[in-house]
Amino acid sequence: MPAAFSLAVYTPAEMDEIDKLAAKITPVARLMEAAGWAVARAIKQRFKPCRVLVLCGPGNNGGDGYVAARYLQQAGWPVGVAALAAPNPTGPAAQAAARFAGVHVPFSVAEVQRADLVIDALFGAGLSRPVGGPVADVLAAAQRVVAVDVPSGIDGATGQVKGMAPKAELTVTFVRFKPAHLLYPARESMGALVLADIGMPQSVLRQCPAQMWHNVPSLWCLPVLSPESHKYTRGVVSICAGGVMPGAARLCAGGARGAGAGLVRLAAGQAAPAYRLGAPGLVVDDAPLEHLLEDSRRKVWVCGPGLTEEEVEAALPALVAAKRTILADAGALSAYAGRPGGLRGVSVITPHEGEFTKLFGAPTPDPVAAVRAAARLLGAVVVLKGATTLIAAPDGRVALNTHATPALGTAGSGDTLAGIIAALLAAGMPQWDAAAAGVWLHGEAGLQAGAWPLAEDLEAFLGAARVKATQAQNIFMKDNAISILPGGSH
Repeated sequence: MPAAFSLAVYTPAEMDEIDKLAAKITPVARLMEAAGWAVARAIKQRFKPCRVLVLCGPGNNGGDGYVAARYLQQAGWPVGVAALAAPNPTGPAAQAAARFAGVHVPFSVAEVQRADLVIDALFGAGLSRPVGGPVADVLAAAQRVVAVDVPSGIDGATGQVKGMAPKAELTVTFVRFKPAHLLYPARESMGALVLADIGMPQSVLRQCPAQMWHNVPSLWCLPVLSPESHKYTRGVVSICAGGVMPGAARLCAGGARGAGAGLVRLAAGQAAPAYRLGAPGLVVDDAPLEHLLEDSRRKVWVCGPGLTEEEVEAALPALVAAKRTILADAGALSAYAGRPGGLRGVSVITPHEGEFTKLFGAPTPDPVAAVRAAARLLGAVVVLKGATTLIAAPDGRVALNTHATPALGTAGSGDTLAGIIAALLAAGMPQWDAAAAGVWLHGEAGLQAGAWPLAEDLEAFLGAARVKATQAQNIFMKDNAISILPGGSH
């Protein structure tokens, strides 16, 4: 899928391998020239001419800084360079440094304080040690920062801050995103984020297929209605409904209906009377679960929203034994806290961080590794909900979703998400695709619902969210760069 391929996210180690392969085809100096030009171009587009200081490290990140300094100087900007250390005299960064004929100043707090804009080209995404001491003092003195690749002090693989990292107004990175560009807490230090094409050979990228992507509509294909579609081809979603918290099951049902399910049924058993005054298009079943499982058309089930642990223990094993496609959330996750093996046989789980911790232990500083390990353990897709939601498949694929609003952090929002994903599963989408698409649609519905949506508001905006997803597919590349994620949003 070419569109999804362009949305690939690579770790710093993977990008190092790509750079090594590219060097056999394209001189590193040529890529460095393109990278520095892209930084200078992004700065000129966003800032008025001002006094610029470029902080250059000894590696290729510093080389990009020397090139950016030269292009800004040629454009008439007053530019100085402060080198932390001289580059390797035989490397491409030394060549870039030699071509900068401007002012060199000491690497000091005083020089940073004199600058209107500081370009951080010190370390890049591959940093392996904390930033502290005089380097941290110099970075902390900067009032306005543009980062090359990532702000120094950010671990490009995990999104963690090592020691100190400046908060950039703009970060310019190249070829593909790294995890830190999309993960918190690093995302808060990035400011506006620009991804620039620097001419990396496509043949090299094809040799290094990604296992991680930014979750946007071109990553998956939503089901399309045909003239012959009917409620059963659109899919049936069945929801285990409990007797204590009927609102959760109703919200889940609303999410499923809003996302396009052909038919949504609540398996309520003896609690059925509590549900029969709900939405008129919702079917409420009072028959025992074992009878409902005799209907082969009811392939997709949601188990957990609004259920007690006892209700989960009564329902989930029967669903697994019947080999249904099961989304487990909420009560189903609490029921198996500390013993995640009890969830084997489900297809998708959707924990928030607290539920994830109770199931698997606290996530490590590498959240991608943690969610991958959980998916492998269960043989299921794991959706770890948060400021950046991670969607991991058992085979190692991961999508990183930033398309949402903090206002989704309200009771019941997760129940709606469970219903959305279930509707896409019922329509025939593969499990990982359905989870990734459901998370994006949920985020879009939240954005369209306004500043302070209630969970019950979201289902009304899911139709518009599907339209937006269809319109957005394959519309990302423009003028050799992608500009996304204005500072502070997620």
